[in-house]
Amino acid sequence: MSAPPDLPDVVSRAFDVCRQAGYVAFCRNETGRLLATLAATRGGTMAEFGTGCGVGTAWLRSGVRNGARILTAELDEKLAVAASKIFEDDAKVEVLAADWNVLRDHGPFSLLFLDSGSPSEVGVDNVVDLVEPGGIVVLDDFAPCESWPPITYGRVDTLREQWLTDERFTAVEVMVAADASAVIATRR
Repeated sequence: MSAPPDLPDVVSRAFDVCRQAGYVAFCRNETGRLLATLAATRGGTMAEFGTGCGVGTAWLRSGVRNGARILTAELDEKLAVAASKIFEDDAKVEVLAADWNVLRDHGPFSLLFLDSGSPSEVGVDNVVDLVEPGGIVVLDDFAPCESWPPITYGRVDTLREQWLTDERFTAVEVMVAADASAVIATRR
């Protein structure tokens, strides 16, 4: 897949913070470019849970237009403090050192970015009320799958299946790289 090699400044700063914190889990550039593109279409408030050191948030921020803002929550206080450094002079981004459930008090959101790593937390029923009608949910960190139902590690991927079939959303899985895909779901 082709993409320009240059990174937005805010994303480069986020990678620097990750390196300094010794944190290696972060949003892939391919997913980041998707997030920036989607963020450019949104107004209002966007959110992310599972900030890490802020790379995904930085990608969202690189695409923000229309006066939109971003709220992001990270449970690990050390990581939340590190991410806060990236956005300390940016009134459009707020980093919370908190469990993602704190976002329930701030929604609904026009775009919500979350990691597929905790299926019990990111199931449709837990997330649907966090997204406004017409709002977009992006779940990353899936391995591409050509079969139906989707199979991961020899088992039905019930999280992916749930998102792709829930009638409250129109959803699609998109490959962002040869070894990575994301689910994009728009609330009806």
